Amino acid sequence: MPRQLPLKALGHDALRALGRAGMRGARPRLRSTAAVVTTLSAVAATSILTGPSAAEPFAASPCALRRTDAHHSEGLDTWNTSYPQPTRPLDAVLVFLAFPDSAPLTTPAELAADHFPATNRFYEQASYGRFTLRTHPLRHWIRMPRPSTAYAMSRDWNPRKRAAYLDDALAAADPEVDFSRYDVVYFVADPDAPGVDSDATKVVNLDIPLQADGKEIRRVVTVFERHPPDRLVLAHETGHVFDLPDLYHRPVDGKGDWDTYVGDWDLMGSQFALSPDLFAWHKWKLGWLDPRQVTCVRSPEPARLTLEPVEVGPAGAAGAGEGVAGSPPFGLGNGTKLAVVRTGSDSALAVEARAQLGNDVTGCREGVLVYRVRSGVDSGGGSVQVIDAHPRTGACAGTSVHPPLADAPIDVGETFTVPGDGVRVEVENRTASGAYTVKITPA
Repeated sequence: MPRQLPLKALGHDALRALGRAGMRGARPRLRSTAAVVTTLSAVAATSILTGPSAAEPFAASPCALRRTDAHHSEGLDTWNTSYPQPTRPLDAVLVFLAFPDSAPLTTPAELAADHFPATNRFYEQASYGRFTLRTHPLRHWIRMPRPSTAYAMSRDWNPRKRAAYLDDALAAADPEVDFSRYDVVYFVADPDAPGVDSDATKVVNLDIPLQADGKEIRRVVTVFERHPPDRLVLAHETGHVFDLPDLYHRPVDGKGDWDTYVGDWDLMGSQFALSPDLFAWHKWKLGWLDPRQVTCVRSPEPARLTLEPVEVGPAGAAGAGEGVAGSPPFGLGNGTKLAVVRTGSDSALAVEARAQLGNDVTGCREGVLVYRVRSGVDSGGGSVQVIDAHPRTGACAGTSVHPPLADAPIDVGETFTVPGDGVRVEVENRTASGAYTVKITPA
């Protein structure tokens, strides 16, 4: 549960966001994925961060794509050390900002409850209990020095106005918040202030970090959500704090379908997804899979393996899939979660099993999912693309964010050859424990 923020005794992300006003019906509201690269001299320079000054060895598998300079690269041979890695408990502070031109209609406690513990629970399940996000919400409003309308908040926020907002917010909160204690910072604005635009919710990356309490603040989550908010919006934005990319497609004119890359199959594609649990590739990248849970398929001979659904964790751990009505029994959850076929220097095919459990309990279909990963593609550019095993059909119209991909998984008894790569995936059966026996034949 959220805990009270401790008071301080002394002293002082690519713009990527995804939102919907509702599940379906008329095409819902969407946020900008446009990148802003700007250098500011007054307060801070905000830009896309392409890489850290140092990197740590991360994955030795021959199928681990090399991390590139692409923003939020899907390469995972090293960890980008400018981002906190969610393999230990991380502390997050929620600072609630009010403005002189509006009296808040909600309380900080109500706004905190809009997002937490739902966000905490999502990551507890997705990580199999290996990661805990500890939230510390302030219990009162912090007054900003200028009216909300002075900051011109918008989907494509003017960099100078945004920098002024961050500067004012940090200065206003600094006397009460010891920022040195926190790994993640959320600035939550009064949603009813006249200048607040819910489309401006995003992660702001700072090329020149802000400084407070001897700590460098490299990124801030700016929250402008309505009350009640979009579903899992802060789980999505928090993913960017951990170097995960946007997986949706933004049409050039802002019109059209945004969910053509991955549909319902990852939170970073859509916070409204029916199966929002993170891809096994992302769980590997974040450090939540052991090396033995990833199989690199390299031989020209077929490889037969058993894939456990990504939603299933070790018994007793979050994400174990226990207690879900109508679900098959599952074993310990320590088996293989991901099979990878290398297709190029910066590309691979990933094969994983998905089930209607845990974060995916509302899923449309179960089965074996195949997707393409490219480590040299920027966030929002299609760095991951689900490959549809049933391109002539769709499913769950009216609830799926992209029905054509809702039935993308391969079912038991089906064989699918990946177009363009020639890799053949055959799902032979489903075991009593709920895992899938799969034969993969490289081209």
